[in-house]
Amino acid sequence: MPSSVPPFAELLAGAQHSAVHLEMRDHYGVAGEAADYDRWLRTGERDTDPASSAWAPWVALISSAVARGVTVRRARIVSEPVSSYIRYEHAGTAVNVHAGELVRWLPRRQASDIALPGNDFWLFDGRLVRWNHFTGDGASAGPELSDAPAAATLCADAFEAVWQRATPHDQYKIQ
Repeated sequence: MPSSVPPFAELLAGAQHSAVHLEMRDHYGVAGEAADYDRWLRTGERDTDPASSAWAPWVALISSAVARGVTVRRARIVSEPVSSYIRYEHAGTAVNVHAGELVRWLPRRQASDIALPGNDFWLFDGRLVRWNHFTGDGASAGPELSDAPAAATLCADAFEAVWQRATPHDQYKIQ
């Protein structure tokens, strides 16, 4: 296992053909989106401007990868009825799609018989796993990198199983 984790942008820049992301939590306490989430809770308004200061770096990063021929897919396993945080995520996903991500949603009940890893992850080119660790309240607890073939296989198999069952973003209706 590599001892330090390069920045996400560097990992994505090194991807040659694929980057897949599996999210399995019903709430994230990401510090960088706290103000936007609080505003959304109060007003129902979400920043969905791809050119906004909050979104532009992500849009540029994903758009650049997609332009190089990298397929970027994101799948979310969610409990239904969904949490307020998942409603917030769903409200902003149009920007992920605009950037070039393919996004699908899977109700947790439909994932019961899928062997899933214990943490969210990004998998680059089917071989390099960036585990995303979180605290109990959803704050980032730092990433971890693994190039272990068994971990990559577990993540690839889990992601593909979820992807096959999941509903594309434009068809998923919030419950």
